[in-house]
Formats: sequence, structure tokens, C-alpha cells
Amino acid sequence: MNNQAVQLYDYHTWANKRILEHVKNLQQEIYNKEAQGVFPSVSEALTHIYLMDALWLSVMSGDSFSTSIELLQQLSETTRGKSVHEMETAFLTLSERYKAFFEHKQNLDEAFSIEHPHFGRLETRLSELIQHVVNHGTYHRGQVTDMLRQLGHSGVSTDYVFYLYEKGRS
Repeated sequence: MNNQAVQLYDYHTWANKRILEHVKNLQQEIYNKEAQGVFPSVSEALTHIYLMDALWLSVMSGDSFSTSIELLQQLSETTRGKSVHEMETAFLTLSERYKAFFEHKQNLDEAFSIEHPHFGRLETRLSELIQHVVNHGTYHRGQVTDMLRQLGHSGVSTDYVFYLYEKGRS
């Protein structure tokens, strides 16, 4: 198993948890309040991170493109209008599914291919897809921080180095 990929995912889980905890401590209306950005609200951005994390776990598990898209559509319906507390539970459950996937896989650096109807075939490794999931989340957590600042609130630091410091103290 690629310990670096698993550690990166652990960081991703830590960073998502920090953002969710921070947002829970703000006024409830901030979660759904409209802001300027790629997403119309903090809730939409966090839901997008969750949905894409679920999609990529489906892909890495070997599901077909159509099965993964069906899952995405189903989860889009079930997450619509969820509170920050409900999304926190959804993120936690999904991270447990990722951990079970990691435990099941002997080698996250093994060759892996994805077939996409528009982009074609991609030869990669599971560890690279995990890095993509983490990078994607980092990008959107930055957007959440920007939206919070627009709404008059501070963000919370989710830099990787702070994860390392916290992990080192544990």
C-alpha cells in the first residue's frame, strides 16, 4: 500500500473536518447564504467536494462510467438541502468507506485504467487518483474560505503543514 497516498487522504479528511467544524460554529444562515464565486454558497461548494469524492471512490472501485454517474445523480438528490451537520455525517461515512477501500487494496501504485466516453482511456495509478481527490478538495476549500471572508467571517487554515504539525503532536 502507498502510505503517502493514504496520508494525503488522511490530510484531506482532516481538512474537510476542520472546514465543517468551523462552518458549524458560524451563524447557521452563513452555510446557505449567497456569495460570489464558482459556487453560489458554502453549502454548494462543500456538497460538490463530497459528491466528487464519492464519484472518485466509485471509479477507483472499478465501477463503470454509467454506474458512477448514476451514483452521482442519486447522491445529488439525497444531499440537496442537507444541513452542515448532515453533511458532516456524510463526509465521515464516506471517509470510512475510503479507509476500507485502502485496507482492501494491497498496492495503490498498481496500474489502473479509466474509460471515459469523452476523454477516452487513461492509464494511471490509484495513488495518482487519490492525489487528485485531495488536490480537488484543497482547491474548493480555498474557495470556501474566500466565500466566508466575503460574508464577513474568517476562514480556517487547512494547509498541509498544519496537518503535519497536528499529527506530530498526536
